Amino acid sequence: MFYVLSWFSVVALLALWSLAAWALHAVAVWTVSNAGALTGAASGAGTIAVPDWLAPWVPHEVAQWASQLMAGFAPFVDGLLQAAPALAGGLTVATWVIWGIGSVLLVLLGAGLHLLIALWRRRGGGPGPQARQSVAA
Repeated sequence: MFYVLSWFSVVALLALWSLAAWALHAVAVWTVSNAGALTGAASGAGTIAVPDWLAPWVPHEVAQWASQLMAGFAPFVDGLLQAAPALAGGLTVATWVIWGIGSVLLVLLGAGLHLLIALWRRRGGGPGPQARQSVAA
């Protein structure tokens, strides 16, 4: 009975792991595939201003330096957004590799539980051949 429960738990965990990997892959591919539509969105980063409630505590030079830094990063961010759809294929491979590693670890967990149950039954901790023989004698 314990064998069935342990393997049922492993199969249920494997199903949840597969569902989670599929869902995260779908969301990630959709996000990466649609990232190219956001090109030009980073160009407005240089116009971000310090909020009015924070302005009295931030020196003007620091605020100006931060906006120049953001404006300098805008072309880099736009380039990344344009290149993002090409990453969708690599994301699929990475998802399969991570799913495979997790699945192998779950099967190893099941084998370990199976071994522990067998050792527990052999030592007389559960109903088994030895416990039945001692009752019969």
